[in-house]
Amino acid sequence: MDYGRYVFSCLIEDDAVLPPYKGSTLRGIFGHALKKVVCALKKQNCAECLLADRCIYPTVFEIPSKVNETSGRKRIAQPPHPYVIEPPDDSKTRYLQGDSLDFSLILFGDACDNLAYFIYAFEQIGGIGIGKRVNGKSASFTLREVRSDNKIIYSKTDGKIKKHSATSTLSAQRFAETLEESLFDIELELITPLRLKYQNGLNADLPFDVLTRAILRRISSLFAYHGEGEPALDYRGLVTRAKEIAVTESHIAWYDWRRYSSRQEQAMMMGGMVGKINYAGVTGEYLPLLRFCELAHLGKATTFGLGKIKVIQK
Repeated sequence: MDYGRYVFSCLIEDDAVLPPYKGSTLRGIFGHALKKVVCALKKQNCAECLLADRCIYPTVFEIPSKVNETSGRKRIAQPPHPYVIEPPDDSKTRYLQGDSLDFSLILFGDACDNLAYFIYAFEQIGGIGIGKRVNGKSASFTLREVRSDNKIIYSKTDGKIKKHSATSTLSAQRFAETLEESLFDIELELITPLRLKYQNGLNADLPFDVLTRAILRRISSLFAYHGEGEPALDYRGLVTRAKEIAVTESHIAWYDWRRYSSRQEQAMMMGGMVGKINYAGVTGEYLPLLRFCELAHLGKATTFGLGKIKVIQK
């Protein structure tokens, strides 16, 4: 599965007020901008559009579920979107004219081939503005440059996208290339809120088997929709063995943040777990799975940048 991570650097042109967590705001303007620049027939409902199977927008935002040919059921209830937006890691809310705003866009699979459209979308939306209205209007911004691996691949100065080889490959084979009998202690840091629904509830509790279920869902769904198919992993065995791995120390808590959904026309609470948790006796078979989710995020609402984790091997 192709993978690319791109850092967008923007210049704020007017005083701006943004929320402490900016993932929802950036995801919102991304969707609005992309539809504006690629929609040919200006349809509100992509499902009724003649060009839906040829348009970039639904392949990014409105992915249909695949149905199992044998059972007739949806194999994965909510198909994963092929992108993640990582907002700035600070809680700054007030920006002055001339301030910088940087964020990252992570792409999976065929979405990597459409980077030019995504850059153009963010460039165009800058004139419409971002954040709350100040003095009657939202703050405009300019996309100055886009970088990958610290190399500039787009600059406002010349307005061109340079040829690049910034896309890497995430192979399912890496999940088997480990010493299964090795034991490790790990510290897991939940950098942005992690939303995991288990037994019909959202809780600030993370046993290793619950974490493993979420990891396997993320891996299987991404590879099924944007890679070469679901990896041949011992899903049941991994979850069963995960129940034997103990939590030795936990400093995780629930963090609530509010976003406004323009589609549902209401404010929504999008809380999740943050903090650090330690596990003892983690076998080597889990490490490549965890490392994958360091790149791809984990849990629900990853498109907003939720579920960003860091694994420290001890």
